[in-house]
Amino acid sequence: MSENRRALITGASAGFGRAVALALAERGWQLIITARGAERLEKVRAETGAQALVGDIADPAHRDEIARAIDSGRLDLVINNASALGPSPLPKLERYPVDELATVFGVNVVAPLEILQRALPALRASDGVVVNISSDAAVGAYEGWGGYGSSKAALDQLTAVLGAENPGLRIYSFDPGDMRTEMHQAAFPGEDISDRPEPETVVPALLRLLETRPVSGRYIASELPVAP
Repeated sequence: MSENRRALITGASAGFGRAVALALAERGWQLIITARGAERLEKVRAETGAQALVGDIADPAHRDEIARAIDSGRLDLVINNASALGPSPLPKLERYPVDELATVFGVNVVAPLEILQRALPALRASDGVVVNISSDAAVGAYEGWGGYGSSKAALDQLTAVLGAENPGLRIYSFDPGDMRTEMHQAAFPGEDISDRPEPETVVPALLRLLETRPVSGRYIASELPVAP
């Protein structure tokens, strides 16, 4: 990965998004980072030298702001990492508030698609890469995970079709596995999740994906070989 490459990372203020931003910045990437929390995003900006855009990707005005940032220079990589879990504790589908389900789909499916619609011309110009962060809940039937899981399944299908429609690009669903993040803790309120790996431990698998550029498709972090 050469210097002067430029990436957009959503949900970059904490967890996996922050870990990826730090790793790419260390490797010379220029970054556009976005998240809702201004204070934490500013810390990541200070650590990485990134262009930081505070806002909610569910907000069309913020997506317009992201598009303007994309248009200001080259773009080699988009990582759609920002996600909404939905209600916590996780409800069964028969009790799932449909207004909250619409919000989850808005963040996890609609927003990533519009961001990519705006980014694809720049990505084509740079022979770029898309990484949409998925979950094992997209392919497994877990009680309580129907809202989040179905949104990630929709994102996986969207990713697969975008890959078929754009054979000149590399477009990936990336399943990082369980991690010790705030969102994962919210899925298991009151439980000890200290046995889950830190997000930083998953970053090498994503870097391997970016370095090797296999065919577009769905990839699981634990199945990607990384250097010891």
